[in-house]
Amino acid sequence: MSNARAAHLTRRGILAAGGALGLGAVLAACGDDDKSGGSSGKGTTAADSGPWSFKDDRGTTVKLDKAPANIVAFVGVAAALHDYGVEVKGVFGPTTTKDGKADVQAGDMDVSKLTVLGNAWGQFNVEKYAALAPDVLITTMFDAAGTLWYVPDESKDKIAKLAPSVGISAYDRQLTVPLQRVWALAESLGADLTASKVVDAKKRFEAASTRLRAAAKAHPDIKVLAGSAAQSLFYVSGTNLSVDLEYFKALGVNFVEPSASVLKKSGGWYEDLSWENVDKYPADVIMMDDRSATIQPADITEATWKKLPAVQAGQVIARSPEPIFSYDKCVAMVENLAKALETAKKVS
Repeated sequence: MSNARAAHLTRRGILAAGGALGLGAVLAACGDDDKSGGSSGKGTTAADSGPWSFKDDRGTTVKLDKAPANIVAFVGVAAALHDYGVEVKGVFGPTTTKDGKADVQAGDMDVSKLTVLGNAWGQFNVEKYAALAPDVLITTMFDAAGTLWYVPDESKDKIAKLAPSVGISAYDRQLTVPLQRVWALAESLGADLTASKVVDAKKRFEAASTRLRAAAKAHPDIKVLAGSAAQSLFYVSGTNLSVDLEYFKALGVNFVEPSASVLKKSGGWYEDLSWENVDKYPADVIMMDDRSATIQPADITEATWKKLPAVQAGQVIARSPEPIFSYDKCVAMVENLAKALETAKKVS
């Protein structure tokens, strides 16, 4: 994805088919697995005794006199921390929908109580950020260069001067790695990881993964395609860079995807197809990008889409290209794919 950025594919490329991206913002504009820990405690509002430090996935170690109390995070990271009992003061990224409800990436957070610094790609209110007196900014990364997700290039230097940042990589690794990294981060911030809800979520995720592995083994002929819909294009994802697809593939899921030479044009992420050619890759199950910036299956009116065998068979499920990295939130995405494989008819 660093190549995609360098080539100024903007973030359209990433989002579209599978890494991640503020596609909606683009369209609107167009018309080491090192687990670091530190402080103890039950939350971030109470000052912890002793210094806090965390080594992020850029290899950068952030050191503070005490655990950060004023945390600002990308909405998906904030949602994951919320599941572990760690609350943030401000968020950026897709937080609310047009009707004011919680975006899918906001998880279980009460968005009415959050200070939203920007709700779309390129939006980040630096003045409002400064007013929060942030101790740390936390977000994900979707390239090898350590680019902080949803932190605008034009204001990143100003933002960096106000507080240190922590980056969790969601690039070219399996889902379990960022899950473990956010787990370690939450622990360092005072989360109680022995809480029954937390322990149960981790067990449910592991059980779902076992189920998916068994389903993939029992139905090796079922072909799965990961797609994303925009007004004029349909994006087909490759599986080698996205954390969810890499994990599912490792569990044995049979993905149909573009060749490496075709994917190379997008930095390895996807192939874009016209709607006329949406049937290029026969599939039995289609996983569709569930982010609010993309067109959802029920709203796709293209006749070529409606004629796809998987669509006619009702074998279309949701996919979260930008997962909320808590075990609780990742259970459903694994279970849904397992169920789809278990029940799918061979239609391709």
